[in-house]
Amino acid sequence: METIPTCRSVSFGIWVKTGSRNESAAQNGISHLIEHMLFKGTDRFTAKQIADYFDGIGGFVNAFTSKEYTCYYAKVLDEHLNGTLDVMSSMFFDSLMDEEELRKEKNVVLEEIAMYEDTPDDHVHDLIAQASYGDHSLSYPILGTEDNLAAFTPADLKQYMDEHYTVDQTVISLVGNVDESVLPLLEQYFSRMTSGAKATELTLPSFAPNHAFLDKTTEQNHICLAFPGRSIKDEDLYAMVLLNNNIGGGMSSRLFQEIREKRGLAYSVYSYHSAHMDSGLFTIYLGTVPKQTDEALKVTRELLVKLIEDGLTEEELQRGKEQMKGSLILSLESNSSRMNRIGKNELLLQKHYTLDEMIERIEAIEMETVEKMIGEVLAKPFASAMVGHTVEEFDRVRREYHASYGTD
Repeated sequence: METIPTCRSVSFGIWVKTGSRNESAAQNGISHLIEHMLFKGTDRFTAKQIADYFDGIGGFVNAFTSKEYTCYYAKVLDEHLNGTLDVMSSMFFDSLMDEEELRKEKNVVLEEIAMYEDTPDDHVHDLIAQASYGDHSLSYPILGTEDNLAAFTPADLKQYMDEHYTVDQTVISLVGNVDESVLPLLEQYFSRMTSGAKATELTLPSFAPNHAFLDKTTEQNHICLAFPGRSIKDEDLYAMVLLNNNIGGGMSSRLFQEIREKRGLAYSVYSYHSAHMDSGLFTIYLGTVPKQTDEALKVTRELLVKLIEDGLTEEELQRGKEQMKGSLILSLESNSSRMNRIGKNELLLQKHYTLDEMIERIEAIEMETVEKMIGEVLAKPFASAMVGHTVEEFDRVRREYHASYGTD
């Protein structure tokens, strides 16, 4: 909990350490389906009454599922926190999992999957996870599969919740005009949480430089390249974030400037880093028309090779630190962002850094650490994925890049 007495709102979140990574192949999609079903009615509130409550108080409620956790969250005026805890605890403990509602919600998720597959610039990110992680559960799509959805029963969902929605796997975070006087309310509404079964034992994924291709009639080729990254607990994670920002994290990044601004080869080109509990994935995305795909891939390869050979300049290092500090401080001006930060930190790290400590970690990034990161991340075989049209240049770029570092 963080108290911000100068605001009149409270951001509230329930974080559960389960996502698609915690599922078996037959369970894939169940975490996301449970997230949907918790909004479909309880023994005290219908789905419409839940929606009416939050609309009626001018607040909002929502949820999301990731590979490693599920979050149910709300933002409301401080005077409505008691009612919000009442409604959300009822959703959390007493959702009916009605069979007819489940049937309808399965269809909603099928539509979500269809929408996702109709959006190739989203779909390619699932393909790159499959290419990078193979059969490991980190490769599973969060939405699940049509066959799995058809098979799930209310009993399946309740059993999964009994096993994973437990006190040792759950964090409640609050930020805003709230103080310790809320603790009796939390005790009142959430003391029913059980200790449950033993947490899922995670297996360490091994990165595989494979290629996934989906032949699809599209105006653009949608392409991802992925390299092994860093875990959320890695001491050099901040160096990885700085490197990502330099490569494709913003409008001043190398990829954006070279591929979009200088050459006009793509509208959308960027990179991002996904930090998991014990591993990470650094991913580059670009979307470009077939006739420009060869050149865009060639420029991307040359940019990465140059970075491996020459590294960052001192000016880029210092600018990267300032960029990280600015993004961090600005994000803390939102109590929703602060609620997300402390919830995730408690759930995944069981540790919290003060703002001064985080700035110190940023300032402590040395050029030697970044150069080491470049060698350990980029000078390795990469995984790749594409949705669109077959491009001969793709295989050649992979071969040349891998051969440059004795990895082919």
